[in-house]
Amino acid sequence: MIKSRTLYFGDNLEILRKKIPDETFDLIYLDPPFNSNRNYNVLFKEGVQDSPAQVQAFEDSWHWNEDSKRTFDHLVTNTKSTSDVSNLMQALEKMIGHNDMLAYLTMMTVRLIELHHVLKKTGSLYLHCDPTASHYLKVVMDAIFDKKHFMNEIIWHKNSGGIGRTSFSKRHDTILVYNKSADYFYNGKAVGDLREQNEGTFGGYFGTDKDGRKYREVRKAGKVYKYYMDEPRNPDDVWDVPQIPERDKTERLGYPTQKPEALLERIIKASSKEGDLILDPFCGCGTTVSVAERLKRNWVGIDITTLAINLIKRRLRDQFGLGTKQIITDGLPTDLAAAKEMFAKDAFQFEYWALDLINAMPGPSKSKDNMRGADKGIDGIVTFYKGVINGKTDYGKAIVQVKGGGAHREDIAILKGDIEREKADCGIFITLEPPTKPMIQEAVDAGDFEVVFGDKFEFPKIQILTIEDILKGRQPKLPHGLSKNYHKEAKAVEEDNGARQNNLKI
Repeated sequence: MIKSRTLYFGDNLEILRKKIPDETFDLIYLDPPFNSNRNYNVLFKEGVQDSPAQVQAFEDSWHWNEDSKRTFDHLVTNTKSTSDVSNLMQALEKMIGHNDMLAYLTMMTVRLIELHHVLKKTGSLYLHCDPTASHYLKVVMDAIFDKKHFMNEIIWHKNSGGIGRTSFSKRHDTILVYNKSADYFYNGKAVGDLREQNEGTFGGYFGTDKDGRKYREVRKAGKVYKYYMDEPRNPDDVWDVPQIPERDKTERLGYPTQKPEALLERIIKASSKEGDLILDPFCGCGTTVSVAERLKRNWVGIDITTLAINLIKRRLRDQFGLGTKQIITDGLPTDLAAAKEMFAKDAFQFEYWALDLINAMPGPSKSKDNMRGADKGIDGIVTFYKGVINGKTDYGKAIVQVKGGGAHREDIAILKGDIEREKADCGIFITLEPPTKPMIQEAVDAGDFEVVFGDKFEFPKIQILTIEDILKGRQPKLPHGLSKNYHKEAKAVEEDNGARQNNLKI
């Protein structure tokens, strides 16, 4: 049985095939990459500071290579594929050739087949796409779900986008809605507006019932229908929902392609009930799961980046106070062997995972191809409260470096120089391998830094933490509020660390 509030890290195709039973979800919403061949970045704030930190979130590109060709051949020849899917893929191959678009449609088709399996018979699937691919994807959906189960093509007019000079402005996305069967749940009135109609505007008879409620009466195919003016009308299939303004500090998280909560609220209210289970297999920054949580739905999210998983956990913590006890994570390392395997597979994801273990925000810009990029040796940043000085709140900064391969004394010396250059209070060095004695001595020789909360407190200028120690519950020693609430806060940190370990064991 799938538990609610679960975040899966990994390829959604493998997770759907191996970890999720058929007919599990009441509603599925997906906003997959559109094959724009762009690299998207996330803009973070360094803790409570104002300086932005930009890191690469994902590459929005699919390529025709051995993997996509193997998947294409599987769709054409596998006995589990329907003849409609097989014939469609062959037709697409003839029409558009072997290129990135065919790779994109191949990778989407194989995933949509699995999503069809895990959707309940009473469920609906909303596929969010832009006009460059929506016409191809609709044909794919017809082959998988059957065209008789096509419910709507929703046009999301987002009031922003490309301003046309040689064409009409491009300011909409397409959302394709399909059902698993004719027995699907739908409650459009949950998101509809009240009827504002005057007599003579529409056909039909206007009247007032014995309770004084005004209605419009319409006859269709020999039947009489009453539409009350004080009830919400069924909404149209063109939605004017504004995009999140760039300067919106409340909702916008800096994540690329982030969708407004108002858009997901319409979808979730119309096609699910309280307590239903919702899936977002490309959950990104977690708008779907956040709205589902607010509307008292159960939810599951999947993403292939640790950056997204970490961001969602922070979002749910900030919005709903959900801690590590309430959110289940699956697919992240739980022991040293798994951590080493993750580093060998993808050092990029390993670094973000390691930073989240100590609640560090990602550092300045870097790319997957150049791990150091423009980060100046800063992989992450921890901002901490240092007290009030001359009536002004003072914050400190620890810069973090993550090392997956062999570490040496020179790495600590470099960190020491980075601390001085960045005018940071201290540095944290996270290493997958045990530190050498010269490394430990170099860190000790760096000395301490002081903070004053009535009394003076000293903390190490450089701390070395191994992944194994962090997985066992060790955290950096930092002045996270050495105030009158110090002991209470320290206990909360200890409990959070314990909860993290319990979560890791799931």
